[in-house]
Amino acid sequence: MKALIKKILPETLFDALARTRAKVDLFLAKHCVKFRFTSSLFYFLINGQFRREHQSVLAGRIAYHEALEAINASHALLRRNTHRLEKGLIMEPRKPSFAEAYIGETVDIFAKCLNQEGFNKEELDWASDVLSAYFEVVTDTPVIKKARALFNALPVSMSRTTTKSPPNSPYPSENRVKSSISEEDLHALFKQRRSTRWYQDKTVDISLIEQAIDMAAQAPSACNRQPFEFYTCIEPSIAQEIASIPMGTKGFSDNIQALIVIMGDLSAYPFERDRHVIYIDGGLVAMQLMLAFESLGLSTCPINWPDIESFEVKLTNRLNLPAHKRPIMMVAVGYAKDTGGIPFSQKKSAKQLIKVVK
Repeated sequence: MKALIKKILPETLFDALARTRAKVDLFLAKHCVKFRFTSSLFYFLINGQFRREHQSVLAGRIAYHEALEAINASHALLRRNTHRLEKGLIMEPRKPSFAEAYIGETVDIFAKCLNQEGFNKEELDWASDVLSAYFEVVTDTPVIKKARALFNALPVSMSRTTTKSPPNSPYPSENRVKSSISEEDLHALFKQRRSTRWYQDKTVDISLIEQAIDMAAQAPSACNRQPFEFYTCIEPSIAQEIASIPMGTKGFSDNIQALIVIMGDLSAYPFERDRHVIYIDGGLVAMQLMLAFESLGLSTCPINWPDIESFEVKLTNRLNLPAHKRPIMMVAVGYAKDTGGIPFSQKKSAKQLIKVVK
């Protein structure tokens, strides 16, 4: 509609109307902001910026509850509750009995996943080992005793697909993987990683993208739910088509060789309170992804995804997205052109960024 009006009206009149609209919007915002109710009315009646988010959050809640029965290859509830058990197991001091509020549903969903053909075996191994560790140390209560009986009745050994040692359950900090990377090397990698907009005409092999994503997936996420997916374009023409949708890519999108759309999945959450977690977890994994690519000889450019309805519609239609999946950002990937320019992008110092709390 905006594009049509812009074509019909003279440019000066269109600009005048746009300025007037902005002034009215700001005037109303200043008066509505005084109370929560009027603030909600402002966004409901006047400025509809968050309507898509409202629908996405509701669709995510529905998809979450539907997934309790229609189980796929992974399950958010199993991942969340297994991680909660891990945190209980490492508590100092550890309670003799804990997790009564959710141990029953954890064993129930584990049993369903165990019987689901095609369910991720590594996820089952992890859940199986953590549940086994839990029942080895916990003191029975009526609730725990019932859950223990249900767990012991399961063919848990059949879920094991590896002979990994130690098992996939909590371990002491001294057993962590040790890196030989020095502070200087890590700092150099951070400086090496720069937003690269000019790429060689060279194919990015999908195996390298898989390797980078495997590395990036070590990023932390709330309750280890990992509520993200990577919609990947390795055909340059498709990467360039999709990269041209958001703002900020004009002038360089037509040389992008590969593109990843980092997608948040709101079906990982049953409550509205977690609706922003996809952006936190997506940002954490995106940063590790870009550093992973650098270590593999590839360069990247993070592409901002503003919440603009017309762009959302284009990308939703192009990728055939369900309502509960929301794009977080895009990442261009390729082999840097040696002569391609890199913005200096001065960074703030620690002294500027640290606010000491007293």
